[in-house]
Amino acid sequence: MAPEQARELALISHGMGRQVGLLLNRHGRPHWVIVGTPHGIYIPDLSKVRRGPGRLRGLALVHTHLGEEPLTQEDLMDLLFLRLDAMAVLTVGQEGEPRSLHLAHLLPPNPENKAYEILPPAPYHRLDVDLTALVTALEDELERTGKPLAPGPGAGAGAGAPVERAVLVSVDTAPRPAQETSLAELAELCRTAGLDVAGTMVQRVHQVNPATILGKGKFADLEVLALQGNAGLIVFDQELTPAQMRNLADLTERRILDRTQLILDIFAQHAKTKAGRLQVELAQLAYTLPRLVGKGLHLSRLMGGIGGRGPGESKLEMDRRRIKERMTFLRKELKELRKRRGATRARRAQANLPVVALVGYTNAGKSTLLNTLTNSKVLAENKLFATLDPTTRRLRFPREREIILTDTVGFIRQLPEELREAFRATLEELEAADLLIHVADAGHPELDAQLAAVDDILRELGLGDTPRLLVLNKWDSLDREARILAGNAHPAGIPVSALDRSSLGPLVDAILSRAFPGVSTSAGRLVAEDDSLPVQ
Repeated sequence: MAPEQARELALISHGMGRQVGLLLNRHGRPHWVIVGTPHGIYIPDLSKVRRGPGRLRGLALVHTHLGEEPLTQEDLMDLLFLRLDAMAVLTVGQEGEPRSLHLAHLLPPNPENKAYEILPPAPYHRLDVDLTALVTALEDELERTGKPLAPGPGAGAGAGAPVERAVLVSVDTAPRPAQETSLAELAELCRTAGLDVAGTMVQRVHQVNPATILGKGKFADLEVLALQGNAGLIVFDQELTPAQMRNLADLTERRILDRTQLILDIFAQHAKTKAGRLQVELAQLAYTLPRLVGKGLHLSRLMGGIGGRGPGESKLEMDRRRIKERMTFLRKELKELRKRRGATRARRAQANLPVVALVGYTNAGKSTLLNTLTNSKVLAENKLFATLDPTTRRLRFPREREIILTDTVGFIRQLPEELREAFRATLEELEAADLLIHVADAGHPELDAQLAAVDDILRELGLGDTPRLLVLNKWDSLDREARILAGNAHPAGIPVSALDRSSLGPLVDAILSRAFPGVSTSAGRLVAEDDSLPVQ
């Protein structure tokens, strides 16, 4: 700012008795003039202002303080949350004369984890700082230490597109180790969704803040972590209420997601069949509807990214009506789907073929086991929720005995209620099962917690009394000591390696003895190479 500008700004502020601010672009031209109160100014919505290169806004704010008050904590939070190039305060004397200039700017990642630097106050006409060079160096350092900025709303995810980065947050009353374990699972969900994890934050509280889930001071630390990790997303491990989503959207221009939203996104990516897409859309609409209130960026983010400040009330009412109409249509379609699947199950029952369903925690190896048993090529990836739509195969044993083997969507702790309701058409496949094969990852550090989560969900679905076999998969990943511990903890478990056909003999015998009581079995005998057929 030129000395002439400073003098004029100070005189105007003194004459009005109010703080006055200028948002200056990188050429020093005013982008916005702000008139506040004697004690503060309100910065307008900058969401539509194009950011400068890299991570910063491309605007610096200079505003007056009537008196000798330097930069306030509120000034520094605005600098941080809005990612301004700089924040400067011009103090104004009793006669309207400009006095000193106080300036702060953001910092790149550093060992002290400082978010910003406050320069010593300087006379308004002798500020020895090249702000353009400082901002350029800052953005170069942010670019060097982090990945490119995540694509904006509507950006494609084609080859060469930048990968979005996210900071993961857990705010809960649970002990810290439990939160860290849950965050590790959230990180896997992010990996499945195609996100890079830039950092994590854990806060144990006596009571969760009902307005913003965490205090503004802690949120400022989170903003620093996101800035220094070059993250455009903040993902909460807890499900956020509509009010929390709106309030958090007012605090930051980064996109805010919660665990439920992330899972819904993964399901949307993996839904391949018409039934799967219908169920995912119904779950997404059920999640969105209660959050379709008031104005705020949170709604735009639910619909695909930042853009505007949300629709007006009349538009919201129209959206609510359309969503309800669409949900009614989807429920009707899914009802027809359930009827068709019910008829299919009835035909299977007439054929007197036992139905065996694979259940278990997501990524436990159910699809791999189905492929090995039936020589199928169902998608099996080392990702959470790689399988979404149920897959059914006919499995033929020696002595002309057959069963129906079904692979189902994996379970997870805190399974969103919207998903459970929407996926009734899929989960009803389990109701027809004569035997459940509970596939567990024997080498997972949270094995017992995952087993308990699956048991709880099965009970909630009314399947707690269905006969069940426990399969300890990925046995080959355990050393001798771990195998002894797992065997002692779960003596009824059948150890297998789903990738190793030769290890499945005991499991095949157990299935035969449960599905065909009284029939003798021969350990190690498996299905013939080409005897598995898709069920029509």
